[in-house]
Amino acid sequence: MMQTSSNDQSNDSQHSQVSKHLDASAFKGKTGIRRLINACGYSLEGFKAAFKHEDAFRQEVVLAVVLIPLAFYLGKSPIEQALMIASVLLVLIVELLNSAIEAAVDHTSTEHNMLAKQAKDIGSAAVFCALLILAVVWGLLLLS
Repeated sequence: MMQTSSNDQSNDSQHSQVSKHLDASAFKGKTGIRRLINACGYSLEGFKAAFKHEDAFRQEVVLAVVLIPLAFYLGKSPIEQALMIASVLLVLIVELLNSAIEAAVDHTSTEHNMLAKQAKDIGSAAVFCALLILAVVWGLLLLS
């Protein structure tokens, strides 16, 4: 018969506590079509929140509303059109992630903190890089 050490029992206890914590959310157990429906709902709520609370996201949505139809008109091939549209969507994606980082940091503390500033600045830099990609892609395709 195999004996378990106190270390093994401690690990089992910790694993059990972690498992209980992970299973604590009633939303995590959803599968199949219900999970897909819930995920779509959460995504729509995220878009609504970003549009309502984030000026930069609203400005970039306006940019997307203008540039995406233009991509179909100005792109010389489906590949060019796809690159132009993807670069616009990349800006929206990075802005959403930046807004999520900012919200999480602000939720943690509104006091001035160098790490909080660093996280927000890095998120802003990511948005700037996405905007540079957009400018380079559109510039190269339109000037070629």
